[in-house]
Amino acid sequence: DIPAATAEDVDVAVEAARKALKRNGGKDWSSASGAHRAKYLRAIASKIVEKKSELAKLEAIDCGKPLEEAAWDMDDVAGCFEYNADLAEALDKKQNASVSLPMDTFKCHLIREPIGVVGLISPWNYPLLMATWKVAPALAAGCAAILKPSEMASLTCLELGEICKEVGLPPGVLNILPGLGPEAGASLASHPDVDKIAFTGSSVTGTKVMTAAAQNLKPVTLELGGKSPIVVFNDVDIDKAVEWTLFGCFWTNGQICSATSRLIVHESIADEFVDKLVKWTKNIKISDPLEEGCRLGPIVSAGQYEKVLKFVSTAKSEGATVLCGGERPPHLNKGYYIEPAIITNITRSMQIWKEEVFGPVLCVMSFATEEEAVELGNDTHYGLAAAVISDDLERCDRVAKALDVGCVWVNCSQPCFCQAPWGGKKRSGFGRELGEWGLENYQSVKQVTRYISDEAWGWYKPPSQKQ
Repeated sequence: DIPAATAEDVDVAVEAARKALKRNGGKDWSSASGAHRAKYLRAIASKIVEKKSELAKLEAIDCGKPLEEAAWDMDDVAGCFEYNADLAEALDKKQNASVSLPMDTFKCHLIREPIGVVGLISPWNYPLLMATWKVAPALAAGCAAILKPSEMASLTCLELGEICKEVGLPPGVLNILPGLGPEAGASLASHPDVDKIAFTGSSVTGTKVMTAAAQNLKPVTLELGGKSPIVVFNDVDIDKAVEWTLFGCFWTNGQICSATSRLIVHESIADEFVDKLVKWTKNIKISDPLEEGCRLGPIVSAGQYEKVLKFVSTAKSEGATVLCGGERPPHLNKGYYIEPAIITNITRSMQIWKEEVFGPVLCVMSFATEEEAVELGNDTHYGLAAAVISDDLERCDRVAKALDVGCVWVNCSQPCFCQAPWGGKKRSGFGRELGEWGLENYQSVKQVTRYISDEAWGWYKPPSQKQ
Protein backbone atom coordinates (compact mmCIF):
# COMPACT_ATOMS: atom_id res chain seq x y z
CA ASP A 1 0.00 0.00 0.00
CA ILE A 2 1.30 3.43 -1.01
CA PRO A 3 -0.31 6.77 -0.06
CA ALA A 4 -2.19 8.48 -2.88
CA ALA A 5 -1.54 12.23 -2.73
CA THR A 6 -4.50 14.57 -3.14
CA ALA A 7 -4.72 18.13 -4.44
CA GLU A 8 -4.45 19.27 -0.81
CA ASP A 9 -1.18 17.36 -0.44
CA VAL A 10 0.12 19.11 -3.55
CA ASP A 11 -0.72 22.46 -1.94
CA VAL A 12 1.22 21.51 1.20
CA ALA A 13 4.23 20.35 -0.84
CA VAL A 14 4.25 23.52 -2.96
CA GLU A 15 4.10 25.68 0.16
CA ALA A 16 7.01 23.73 1.67
CA ALA A 17 9.02 24.18 -1.53
CA ARG A 18 8.29 27.93 -1.58
CA LYS A 19 9.49 28.25 2.01
CA ALA A 20 12.65 26.30 1.19
CA LEU A 21 13.46 28.70 -1.64
CA LYS A 22 13.04 31.79 0.54
CA ARG A 23 14.44 30.47 3.83
CA ASN A 24 17.15 32.72 5.23
CA GLY A 25 16.82 35.00 2.25
CA GLY A 26 17.58 32.10 -0.09
CA LYS A 27 21.00 31.56 1.47
CA ASP A 28 20.12 28.03 2.61
CA TRP A 29 19.50 26.81 -0.93
CA SER A 30 18.37 28.90 -3.91
CA SER A 31 21.04 31.59 -3.69
CA ALA A 32 23.70 29.44 -2.01
CA SER A 33 26.83 28.64 -3.97
CA GLY A 34 26.80 25.75 -6.40
CA ALA A 35 29.57 24.19 -4.34
CA HIS A 36 27.27 24.19 -1.30
CA ARG A 37 24.53 22.34 -3.18
CA ALA A 38 27.09 19.96 -4.71
CA LYS A 39 27.96 18.62 -1.26
CA TYR A 40 24.40 17.38 -0.82
CA LEU A 41 24.28 15.86 -4.31
CA ARG A 42 27.51 13.96 -3.64
CA ALA A 43 26.20 12.77 -0.29
CA ILE A 44 23.07 11.44 -2.02
CA ALA A 45 25.22 9.68 -4.63
CA SER A 46 27.28 8.07 -1.87
CA LYS A 47 24.14 6.77 -0.16
CA ILE A 48 22.84 5.37 -3.45
CA VAL A 49 26.09 3.42 -3.85
CA GLU A 50 25.88 2.24 -0.25
CA LYS A 51 22.31 0.99 -0.71
CA LYS A 52 22.70 -0.21 -4.29
CA SER A 53 21.72 -3.86 -3.74
CA GLU A 54 18.68 -2.95 -1.62
CA LEU A 55 17.50 -0.33 -4.11
CA ALA A 56 18.05 -2.61 -7.11
CA LYS A 57 15.97 -5.35 -5.51
CA LEU A 58 13.16 -2.90 -4.74
CA GLU A 59 13.25 -1.67 -8.33
CA ALA A 60 13.08 -5.18 -9.77
CA ILE A 61 10.22 -6.17 -7.48
CA ASP A 62 8.31 -2.96 -8.20
CA CYS A 63 8.49 -2.71 -12.00
CA GLY A 64 9.58 -6.21 -13.06
CA LYS A 65 12.88 -5.40 -14.74
CA PRO A 66 15.70 -7.97 -14.39
CA LEU A 67 17.74 -7.47 -11.22
CA GLU A 68 20.99 -7.02 -13.14
CA GLU A 69 19.39 -4.20 -15.15
CA ALA A 70 18.11 -2.58 -11.97
CA ALA A 71 21.61 -2.72 -10.44
CA TRP A 72 22.97 -1.04 -13.57
CA ASP A 73 20.30 1.65 -13.16
CA MET A 74 21.49 2.35 -9.61
CA ASP A 75 25.03 2.90 -10.88
CA ASP A 76 23.60 5.41 -13.35
CA VAL A 77 21.57 7.11 -10.60
CA ALA A 78 24.68 7.64 -8.47
CA GLY A 79 26.64 8.81 -11.53
CA CYS A 80 23.93 11.31 -12.45
CA PHE A 81 23.99 12.90 -8.98
CA GLU A 82 27.80 13.07 -9.10
CA TYR A 83 27.78 14.63 -12.57
CA ASN A 84 25.25 17.26 -11.55
CA ALA A 85 27.33 18.02 -8.48
CA ASP A 86 30.15 18.88 -10.89
CA LEU A 87 27.79 21.09 -12.89
CA ALA A 88 26.63 22.83 -9.72
CA GLU A 89 30.22 23.68 -8.81
CA ALA A 90 30.88 24.93 -12.34
CA LEU A 91 27.94 27.35 -12.00
CA ASP A 92 29.94 29.46 -9.55
CA LYS A 93 32.49 30.30 -12.25
CA LYS A 94 29.75 31.10 -14.79
CA GLN A 95 27.96 33.47 -12.44
CA ASN A 96 28.16 37.16 -13.39
CA ALA A 97 29.64 36.37 -16.80
CA SER A 98 30.14 39.51 -18.84
CA VAL A 99 28.50 40.15 -22.20
CA SER A 100 30.38 42.01 -24.91
CA LEU A 101 28.46 45.12 -26.01
CA PRO A 102 28.91 47.41 -29.03
CA MET A 103 28.81 50.57 -26.86
CA ASP A 104 31.60 51.25 -24.36
CA THR A 105 29.28 53.41 -22.24
CA PHE A 106 27.51 50.27 -20.98
CA LYS A 107 28.55 47.10 -19.19
CA CYS A 108 26.46 43.95 -19.03
CA HIS A 109 26.68 40.77 -16.97
CA LEU A 110 24.44 37.74 -16.50
CA ILE A 111 23.00 36.28 -13.32
CA ARG A 112 21.91 32.63 -13.44
CA GLU A 113 19.02 31.95 -11.11
CA PRO A 114 16.98 28.86 -10.28
CA ILE A 115 13.66 28.93 -12.11
CA GLY A 116 11.88 28.38 -8.80
CA VAL A 117 9.56 25.60 -7.64
CA VAL A 118 9.47 22.77 -10.18
CA GLY A 119 7.04 19.88 -10.60
CA LEU A 120 8.68 16.64 -11.75
CA ILE A 121 6.51 13.79 -13.05
CA SER A 122 8.42 10.56 -13.76
CA PRO A 123 7.51 7.20 -15.36
CA TRP A 124 7.52 3.59 -14.15
CA ASN A 125 9.98 1.95 -16.54
CA TYR A 126 13.08 3.51 -14.92
CA PRO A 127 11.50 4.66 -11.66
CA LEU A 128 14.50 6.06 -9.80
CA LEU A 129 16.73 6.81 -12.79
CA MET A 130 14.14 8.90 -14.69
CA ALA A 131 13.32 10.71 -11.45
CA THR A 132 17.04 11.41 -10.94
CA TRP A 133 17.34 12.85 -14.47
CA LYS A 134 15.00 15.56 -13.20
CA VAL A 135 15.79 15.82 -9.49
CA ALA A 136 19.58 16.06 -9.78
CA PRO A 137 19.75 19.02 -12.22
CA ALA A 138 16.83 20.78 -10.50
CA LEU A 139 18.63 20.66 -7.16
CA ALA A 140 21.97 21.54 -8.75
CA ALA A 141 20.37 24.67 -10.21
CA GLY A 142 18.99 25.71 -6.81
CA CYS A 143 15.34 24.87 -7.41
CA ALA A 144 12.98 23.35 -4.88
CA ALA A 145 11.18 20.34 -6.33
CA ILE A 146 8.03 18.28 -6.01
CA LEU A 147 8.48 14.80 -7.47
CA LYS A 148 5.44 12.72 -8.42
CA PRO A 149 6.62 9.22 -9.29
CA SER A 150 4.44 6.82 -11.26
CA GLU A 151 1.77 5.04 -9.24
CA MET A 152 2.99 1.83 -10.92
CA ALA A 153 6.43 2.04 -9.30
CA SER A 154 7.00 4.49 -6.45
CA LEU A 155 9.12 2.56 -3.96
CA THR A 156 12.62 3.68 -4.89
CA CYS A 157 11.53 7.31 -5.21
CA LEU A 158 10.18 7.10 -1.66
CA GLU A 159 13.53 5.64 -0.63
CA LEU A 160 15.21 8.64 -2.26
CA GLY A 161 13.23 10.80 0.15
CA GLU A 162 14.62 8.82 3.07
CA ILE A 163 18.14 9.21 1.69
CA CYS A 164 17.70 12.97 1.38
CA LYS A 165 16.61 13.11 5.03
CA GLU A 166 19.65 11.05 6.02
CA VAL A 167 22.07 13.43 4.31
CA GLY A 168 20.38 16.47 5.84
CA LEU A 169 18.95 18.04 2.69
CA PRO A 170 17.15 21.20 3.90
CA PRO A 171 13.43 20.55 4.47
CA GLY A 172 11.18 21.42 1.57
CA VAL A 173 13.92 21.30 -1.06
CA LEU A 174 12.65 17.92 -2.33
CA ASN A 175 9.07 16.80 -1.73
CA ILE A 176 7.90 13.39 -2.93
CA LEU A 177 4.21 12.80 -3.62
CA PRO A 178 3.20 9.34 -4.84
CA GLY A 179 -0.24 9.45 -6.36
CA LEU A 180 -2.48 9.08 -9.37
CA GLY A 181 -2.15 11.26 -12.44
CA PRO A 182 -5.68 12.75 -12.49
CA GLU A 183 -5.37 13.89 -8.87
CA ALA A 184 -1.75 14.52 -7.90
CA GLY A 185 -0.25 14.93 -11.37
CA ALA A 186 -2.96 17.23 -12.72
CA SER A 187 -2.93 19.36 -9.57
CA LEU A 188 0.84 19.74 -9.80
CA ALA A 189 0.78 20.67 -13.50
CA SER A 190 -1.89 23.33 -13.04
CA HIS A 191 -0.72 24.74 -9.70
CA PRO A 192 -0.24 28.52 -9.94
CA ASP A 193 2.79 28.49 -7.60
CA VAL A 194 4.73 25.87 -9.58
CA ASP A 195 7.12 27.60 -11.96
CA LYS A 196 7.95 24.73 -14.33
CA ILE A 197 6.86 21.17 -15.13
CA ALA A 198 9.10 18.37 -16.41
CA PHE A 199 7.22 15.27 -17.55
CA THR A 200 8.25 11.89 -18.94
CA GLY A 201 5.48 9.59 -20.12
CA SER A 202 2.98 9.02 -22.90
CA SER A 203 2.20 11.54 -25.61
CA VAL A 204 -1.48 11.54 -24.63
CA THR A 205 -0.69 12.47 -21.02
CA GLY A 206 1.98 14.90 -22.20
CA THR A 207 -0.68 16.83 -24.10
CA LYS A 208 -2.78 17.08 -20.92
CA VAL A 209 0.23 18.24 -18.88
CA MET A 210 1.08 20.90 -21.46
CA THR A 211 -2.53 22.10 -21.55
CA ALA A 212 -2.68 22.36 -17.76
CA ALA A 213 0.65 24.19 -17.58
CA ALA A 214 -0.42 26.59 -20.32
CA GLN A 215 -3.13 28.06 -18.09
CA ASN A 216 -0.38 29.73 -16.05
CA LEU A 217 2.09 30.13 -18.96
CA LYS A 218 4.67 27.98 -17.20
CA PRO A 219 7.43 26.29 -19.20
CA VAL A 220 7.37 22.54 -19.69
CA THR A 221 9.88 19.90 -20.71
CA LEU A 222 8.26 16.85 -22.29
CA GLU A 223 9.94 13.51 -22.99
CA LEU A 224 7.21 11.41 -24.52
CA GLY A 225 6.73 8.27 -26.57
CA GLY A 226 8.62 6.85 -29.50
CA LYS A 227 8.51 4.39 -32.38
CA SER A 228 12.19 4.44 -33.14
CA PRO A 229 13.81 2.78 -36.18
CA ILE A 230 16.97 0.69 -36.34
CA VAL A 231 18.35 0.69 -39.89
CA VAL A 232 20.65 -2.23 -40.76
CA PHE A 233 22.66 -2.18 -43.98
CA ASN A 234 24.06 -5.22 -45.79
CA ASP A 235 27.74 -4.68 -44.93
CA VAL A 236 27.46 -5.61 -41.25
CA ASP A 237 28.54 -8.48 -39.04
CA ILE A 238 25.09 -10.05 -38.84
CA ASP A 239 25.42 -11.62 -35.40
CA LYS A 240 26.60 -8.37 -33.83
CA ALA A 241 23.82 -6.45 -35.55
CA VAL A 242 21.24 -9.03 -34.42
CA GLU A 243 22.28 -8.65 -30.79
CA TRP A 244 22.09 -4.84 -30.92
CA THR A 245 18.67 -5.14 -32.58
CA LEU A 246 17.43 -7.36 -29.75
CA PHE A 247 18.95 -5.15 -27.07
CA GLY A 248 17.47 -2.04 -28.67
CA CYS A 249 13.93 -3.41 -28.46
CA PHE A 250 13.85 -5.92 -25.58
CA TRP A 251 15.99 -4.16 -22.97
CA THR A 252 13.88 -3.13 -19.94
CA ASN A 253 11.32 -5.77 -20.98
CA GLY A 254 10.66 -3.76 -24.14
CA GLN A 255 9.14 -1.01 -21.99
CA ILE A 256 11.33 1.88 -23.05
CA CYS A 257 10.31 5.07 -24.85
CA SER A 258 13.38 4.99 -27.08
CA ALA A 259 13.02 1.29 -28.02
CA THR A 260 14.21 0.76 -31.60
CA SER A 261 11.11 -1.31 -32.25
CA ARG A 262 11.02 -0.89 -36.05
CA LEU A 263 13.75 -2.93 -37.73
CA ILE A 264 14.48 -1.68 -41.25
CA VAL A 265 16.91 -4.17 -42.81
CA HIS A 266 18.47 -4.31 -46.29
CA GLU A 267 16.59 -6.72 -48.54
CA SER A 268 19.72 -8.65 -49.53
CA ILE A 269 20.30 -9.87 -45.96
CA ALA A 270 16.73 -9.69 -44.65
CA ASP A 271 15.98 -13.43 -44.72
CA GLU A 272 19.23 -14.46 -43.06
CA PHE A 273 18.97 -11.61 -40.54
CA VAL A 274 15.41 -12.42 -39.51
CA ASP A 275 16.19 -16.14 -39.25
CA LYS A 276 19.04 -15.42 -36.84
CA LEU A 277 16.92 -12.87 -35.03
CA VAL A 278 14.30 -15.52 -34.25
CA LYS A 279 16.94 -18.00 -33.03
CA TRP A 280 18.55 -15.40 -30.75
CA THR A 281 15.13 -14.31 -29.46
CA LYS A 282 14.15 -17.85 -28.52
CA ASN A 283 17.37 -18.10 -26.51
CA ILE A 284 16.53 -15.12 -24.23
CA LYS A 285 16.03 -16.16 -20.61
CA ILE A 286 12.54 -15.16 -19.45
CA SER A 287 12.12 -15.58 -15.70
CA ASP A 288 11.45 -14.06 -12.31
CA PRO A 289 13.48 -10.83 -12.46
CA LEU A 290 15.36 -11.80 -9.28
CA GLU A 291 16.58 -15.04 -10.87
CA GLU A 292 20.22 -15.02 -11.94
CA GLY A 293 20.69 -14.50 -15.68
CA CYS A 294 17.18 -13.16 -16.26
CA ARG A 295 17.08 -11.06 -19.42
CA LEU A 296 13.32 -10.51 -19.70
CA GLY A 297 10.95 -10.09 -16.76
CA PRO A 298 7.21 -9.49 -16.61
CA ILE A 299 5.23 -6.58 -18.03
CA VAL A 300 4.55 -3.95 -15.36
CA SER A 301 0.78 -4.41 -14.92
CA ALA A 302 -2.30 -6.31 -16.02
CA GLY A 303 -3.46 -3.38 -18.13
CA GLN A 304 -0.15 -3.07 -19.95
CA TYR A 305 0.03 -6.85 -20.40
CA GLU A 306 -3.38 -6.91 -22.11
CA LYS A 307 -2.44 -3.91 -24.22
CA VAL A 308 0.70 -5.64 -25.58
CA LEU A 309 -1.20 -8.85 -26.35
CA LYS A 310 -3.85 -6.79 -28.17
CA PHE A 311 -1.17 -5.17 -30.34
CA VAL A 312 0.05 -8.62 -31.40
CA SER A 313 -3.45 -9.95 -32.13
CA THR A 314 -4.31 -6.81 -34.12
CA ALA A 315 -1.13 -7.23 -36.18
CA LYS A 316 -2.22 -10.79 -37.02
CA SER A 317 -5.72 -9.67 -37.96
CA GLU A 318 -4.27 -6.99 -40.26
CA GLY A 319 -2.24 -9.63 -42.12
CA ALA A 320 1.17 -9.49 -40.45
CA THR A 321 3.11 -12.66 -39.61
CA VAL A 322 4.19 -13.33 -36.02
CA LEU A 323 7.35 -15.41 -36.43
CA CYS A 324 7.79 -16.00 -32.72
CA GLY A 325 6.58 -14.83 -29.33
CA GLY A 326 3.72 -12.53 -28.48
CA GLU A 327 2.17 -14.91 -25.96
CA ARG A 328 2.74 -16.37 -22.50
CA PRO A 329 5.91 -18.50 -22.14
CA PRO A 330 4.89 -22.15 -21.54
CA HIS A 331 7.13 -22.47 -18.46
CA LEU A 332 5.53 -19.52 -16.63
CA ASN A 333 1.88 -20.09 -15.79
CA LYS A 334 1.40 -16.91 -13.75
CA GLY A 335 2.64 -13.34 -13.88
CA TYR A 336 2.47 -10.89 -16.78
CA TYR A 337 5.11 -12.56 -18.92
CA ILE A 338 5.17 -12.27 -22.70
CA GLU A 339 7.62 -13.98 -25.02
CA PRO A 340 9.39 -11.34 -27.14
CA ALA A 341 7.74 -11.14 -30.55
CA ILE A 342 9.19 -10.74 -34.05
CA ILE A 343 6.60 -9.61 -36.60
CA THR A 344 7.06 -9.50 -40.39
CA ASN A 345 4.96 -8.89 -43.50
CA ILE A 346 4.33 -5.38 -42.25
CA THR A 347 2.72 -2.58 -44.25
CA ARG A 348 3.07 1.10 -43.40
CA SER A 349 -0.64 1.44 -42.64
CA MET A 350 -0.62 -1.20 -39.89
CA GLN A 351 -1.07 -0.25 -36.25
CA ILE A 352 2.04 -2.22 -35.23
CA TRP A 353 4.17 -0.01 -37.54
CA LYS A 354 2.64 3.29 -36.44
CA GLU A 355 1.86 3.07 -32.71
CA GLU A 356 4.07 2.62 -29.66
CA VAL A 357 3.61 -0.79 -28.05
CA PHE A 358 5.76 -0.35 -24.93
CA GLY A 359 6.45 -4.05 -24.73
CA PRO A 360 8.82 -6.66 -26.22
CA VAL A 361 7.52 -6.50 -29.80
CA LEU A 362 9.73 -5.89 -32.85
CA CYS A 363 8.30 -5.31 -36.32
CA VAL A 364 10.39 -5.78 -39.47
CA MET A 365 10.45 -4.19 -42.92
CA SER A 366 13.12 -4.36 -45.64
CA PHE A 367 14.53 -1.69 -47.95
CA ALA A 368 16.48 -1.53 -51.20
CA THR A 369 18.19 1.89 -51.15
CA GLU A 370 19.57 4.31 -48.58
CA GLU A 371 16.92 6.84 -49.55
CA GLU A 372 14.16 4.28 -48.93
CA ALA A 373 15.68 3.38 -45.55
CA VAL A 374 15.64 7.04 -44.46
CA GLU A 375 12.06 7.46 -45.69
CA LEU A 376 10.93 4.42 -43.71
CA GLY A 377 12.89 5.59 -40.68
CA ASN A 378 11.13 8.96 -40.73
CA ASP A 379 7.71 7.41 -41.38
CA THR A 380 6.42 8.13 -37.87
CA HIS A 381 4.81 10.88 -35.83
CA TYR A 382 7.51 10.34 -33.24
CA GLY A 383 11.10 11.56 -33.21
CA LEU A 384 12.90 10.44 -30.07
CA ALA A 385 15.71 8.17 -31.26
CA ALA A 386 17.07 6.01 -34.08
CA ALA A 387 19.93 3.62 -34.75
CA VAL A 388 21.92 2.93 -37.88
CA ILE A 389 24.21 -0.07 -38.30
CA SER A 390 26.76 -0.18 -41.11
CA ASP A 391 30.51 -0.54 -41.59
CA ASP A 392 30.42 2.49 -43.89
CA LEU A 393 30.82 5.36 -41.41
CA GLU A 394 30.25 8.03 -44.06
CA ARG A 395 26.89 6.43 -44.80
CA CYS A 396 26.17 6.30 -41.08
CA ASP A 397 26.83 10.03 -40.87
CA ARG A 398 24.53 10.75 -43.82
CA VAL A 399 21.71 8.68 -42.38
CA ALA A 400 22.20 10.11 -38.88
CA LYS A 401 21.77 13.64 -40.28
CA ALA A 402 18.74 12.63 -42.37
CA LEU A 403 16.80 10.93 -39.55
CA ASP A 404 14.38 13.37 -37.91
CA VAL A 405 15.07 12.51 -34.27
CA GLY A 406 16.75 13.89 -31.17
CA CYS A 407 19.24 11.04 -30.65
CA VAL A 408 20.99 8.72 -33.11
CA TRP A 409 23.05 5.65 -32.21
CA VAL A 410 25.63 4.36 -34.68
CA ASN A 411 26.47 0.64 -34.61
CA CYS A 412 24.65 0.21 -31.31
CA SER A 413 21.28 0.93 -29.68
CA GLN A 414 20.22 2.42 -26.33
CA PRO A 415 23.50 3.61 -24.76
CA CYS A 416 22.74 6.63 -22.60
CA PHE A 417 25.19 8.83 -20.75
CA CYS A 418 24.31 11.62 -18.33
CA GLN A 419 26.84 13.90 -20.07
CA ALA A 420 24.94 13.90 -23.39
CA PRO A 421 21.61 15.64 -24.12
CA TRP A 422 18.46 13.52 -24.27
CA GLY A 423 15.12 14.41 -25.84
CA GLY A 424 13.06 14.23 -28.98
CA LYS A 425 11.17 15.99 -31.75
CA LYS A 426 7.65 15.86 -33.14
CA ARG A 427 5.29 13.89 -30.86
CA SER A 428 8.20 12.71 -28.76
CA GLY A 429 8.21 16.07 -27.03
CA PHE A 430 10.69 18.92 -26.70
CA GLY A 431 13.41 20.19 -24.43
CA ARG A 432 16.50 18.30 -23.40
CA GLU A 433 17.45 16.45 -20.26
CA LEU A 434 20.96 15.42 -19.16
CA GLY A 435 24.26 17.15 -19.84
CA GLU A 436 24.59 20.89 -19.39
CA TRP A 437 21.32 21.26 -21.31
CA GLY A 438 19.45 19.43 -18.56
CA LEU A 439 20.65 21.88 -15.93
CA GLU A 440 19.75 24.89 -18.11
CA ASN A 441 16.13 23.66 -18.07
CA TYR A 442 15.96 24.65 -14.41
CA GLN A 443 17.58 28.07 -14.67
CA SER A 444 16.55 31.51 -15.77
CA VAL A 445 19.12 34.02 -16.99
CA LYS A 446 18.91 37.64 -15.89
CA GLN A 447 20.83 40.36 -17.68
CA VAL A 448 22.12 43.32 -15.66
CA THR A 449 23.18 46.28 -17.81
CA ARG A 450 24.83 49.36 -16.31
CA TYR A 451 25.46 52.78 -17.75
CA ILE A 452 29.07 53.64 -16.85
CA SER A 453 29.62 57.02 -18.50
CA ASP A 454 29.85 60.24 -16.48
CA GLU A 455 28.12 62.05 -19.35
CA ALA A 456 24.39 62.72 -19.38
CA TRP A 457 22.42 60.52 -21.79
CA GLY A 458 21.42 63.58 -23.79
CA TRP A 459 18.40 62.27 -25.66
CA TYR A 460 16.01 64.98 -24.47
CA LYS A 461 16.69 68.69 -24.38
CA PRO A 462 16.84 69.96 -20.82
CA PRO A 463 14.18 72.48 -19.83
CA SER A 464 15.31 76.05 -20.43
CA GLN A 465 16.64 77.81 -17.35
CA LYS A 466 15.14 81.10 -16.22
CA GLN A 467 17.29 84.15 -16.92
